[in-house]
Amino acid sequence: MSLHGNLLGPEPTLLPVDPAAAALDDGADPVEVAASNPTSSIAWATLAEAALADGQTIAGYAFARTGYHRGLDQLRRAGWKGFGPIPWAHEPNRGFLRALAALLRAADAIGESDEVARIRTFLAESDPEAPAALGVN
Repeated sequence: MSLHGNLLGPEPTLLPVDPAAAALDDGADPVEVAASNPTSSIAWATLAEAALADGQTIAGYAFARTGYHRGLDQLRRAGWKGFGPIPWAHEPNRGFLRALAALLRAADAIGESDEVARIRTFLAESDPEAPAALGVN
């Protein structure tokens, strides 16, 4: 990178490590992890994915929306200005991106087509590899 910065666009946003991720990796109950880490996108994304897998669409939507908003807060604190890369390859970004994909699935299930289109675009603009990695091409 030159001394003048990236002339093609903003630098990728790289979130800090989410402490809840280790608890989830160790097999902790996602409900307890979310309760003790309410700002964690990965905790809410995990709850959303489980709810959607169990056919609980509205609960999944609510969990996903919470994870999405918590992730937006984290992104803004990390310097994100509402646009620019949010790389899937950076592990701490995955909680936000997973919440976003779960929100897309839930919105699709309830027929919220405008939301589905918006999220699909957001994911692709965040990282072109994210939709395929998340199974929401």
